[in-house]
Amino acid sequence: MADSSEGEEEGKLTGGSQQLIVDDDLREMGKKAAWSVSSCKPGNAVLSLRDDNLDTYWQSDGAQPHLVNVQFQKKVKLQLVVLYVDFKLDESYTPGKISIRAGDGFHNLKEIKAVELVKPSGWVHISLSGNDPRETFVITFMLQIAVLSNHLNGRDTHIRQIKVYGPRPNPIPLQPFQFTSTEFITYSAVR
Repeated sequence: MADSSEGEEEGKLTGGSQQLIVDDDLREMGKKAAWSVSSCKPGNAVLSLRDDNLDTYWQSDGAQPHLVNVQFQKKVKLQLVVLYVDFKLDESYTPGKISIRAGDGFHNLKEIKAVELVKPSGWVHISLSGNDPRETFVITFMLQIAVLSNHLNGRDTHIRQIKVYGPRPNPIPLQPFQFTSTEFITYSAVR
């Protein structure tokens, strides 16, 4: 995967990419979810996060933390969260510290990742994998993205787009690995 963040150390992300680039083995899972936010200004609601338009944005309206909730009907595997934020355009509205939480619902959310964004401009990739190399994704019903603080001590926040990615399912059920040729796929099952 082409890592869009220019620098990453101890939960700090700098930079960003103007092009959204993700691995081919990931798929966008946000279409399967119900999205909600803790608050919004009129005309800058949750739909602005998912409209694929970088000129629109969700703007919070109220006290921090500002929350984006992503709820799925069944448990899903999630591997990557990608945000489009732009310090040059949004200045004090740009998120500074973000916490990503996962759980079965609002009652048992646990923080799985905390990052600090340093003047980001573009697509910022936040991997949900753990410290253990075997933990490449999170299995959850709900993901919550919490904006804990903004740049320049701003009160409300702007996020222009959010994408949530999970691994592509294996096209052949109960098959531990993927065949690449038609001939191998033909002989992959025992009758």
